[in-house]
Amino acid sequence: MSDKQPQISIVIPLYNEAAGFNLLIDRLNQLIKNSEYSIEVILVNDGSRDKTPLLMNELALTDHHYQCVFLARNHGHQLALTAGLTYVNCSEAVFIIDGDLQDPPELLGHFYEKYKEGYEVIYGIRRKRKEGAVKKFAYWFYYRLLKNISSIDIPLDSGDFALLSRRVVDHLNAMPERSRFIRGMRTWIGFRQTGLEYERDARSAGEAKYTFKMLFNLAYNGIFNFSEFPVKFITRLGMLTMIGAFIFFVYVVIKMYLIGGVPPGYASLFLAISIFSGVQLLALGLIGEYVLRIYDQVRARPLFIVDKVIKNKELQQRG
Repeated sequence: MSDKQPQISIVIPLYNEAAGFNLLIDRLNQLIKNSEYSIEVILVNDGSRDKTPLLMNELALTDHHYQCVFLARNHGHQLALTAGLTYVNCSEAVFIIDGDLQDPPELLGHFYEKYKEGYEVIYGIRRKRKEGAVKKFAYWFYYRLLKNISSIDIPLDSGDFALLSRRVVDHLNAMPERSRFIRGMRTWIGFRQTGLEYERDARSAGEAKYTFKMLFNLAYNGIFNFSEFPVKFITRLGMLTMIGAFIFFVYVVIKMYLIGGVPPGYASLFLAISIFSGVQLLALGLIGEYVLRIYDQVRARPLFIVDKVIKNKELQQRG
C-alpha cells in the first residue's frame, strides 16, 4: 500500500450486518475503483453477535483500503461512530454512512463537490423515507419539535449521513461529552454548512437495529443536550399551577361569602394535592436527569473500549 495520506475517509459503524455485508463492500469497492479521489474505509464493529467481525477481519487482512476497528462490546451507534472518527487518516474530509446502505455511498461525489465550494459540513436531507407510517410521523414530529425548542438551528430531516471537513472532525473528537448527539454537535461547531436532498433507500438486508427505545434515547439526548426547554418547561408549569391554584382560591372565597353553599371540598382538595404532587415529581425527575448526566460525565470513563484495530493488513493494536 502507498503511504500517501488518503483524501477522504469513509466511516461506517456496523452492528450485526452480516446479511448485507458483501453488498456493502461490493458497492464501496466500486466507488473506490471509479473515484478520482484516494479513499480509505473505516469499519467499526459495535459488538456484533453475528459473523460481522469475522467478515471484517478477513477483509482488513486482504484489502489495504479497509481499516477495521473492533470495540470490546456494544456501545451504541453514536459512540461507535465516534470511535471511527478517531481513527481517520484523511487529509481533507470524512464521509459518514450507515452500513445498511439506506444512505447511498455513491453520493460521495455530490457531497465532495459542495466541500470544494468551501462548505465544511454537508449533511443529507431525507426527501423520502421507505419506512412505516408510524415511524415516518415520529421522525417528522421529533425534528420539528427539536427545531422549535433547540438553542441551535439543527436542520430538519437530517441524520448522521454527512461529509465533514477534517477540521470539523478534529473539533468533534475534542468534545468529551458522553451523551452524544452528533448531528447536533456538528451544528454547534459551526463553519459553513449546507444540505443535500436525497431519497433514502430501503435497508439492503437484515433487520433495523434502531428500535423505538433506541430512537427515543437518541431523541432524548438531542433535547437535553441542545435545549433549555425541559428546565424552562417545569418552571412555567409550576407558575401556571400556582396561578391556577390562586384563581381557584379566589373563586372559593367569592362563592363562600357572596353565594354560599360551598361543599366540604374533598374532591377539590384531592385535585389540588395531585396537581402539586405531580409537578413536584416531574421537577425532581428533570433535575435527576441532569444530575445523572453530570455524574456520568465527571466519572471520566473512556467513551469506548477498543479490542483491536486491523490496519494495512496487520493487527495494529489490542486494548
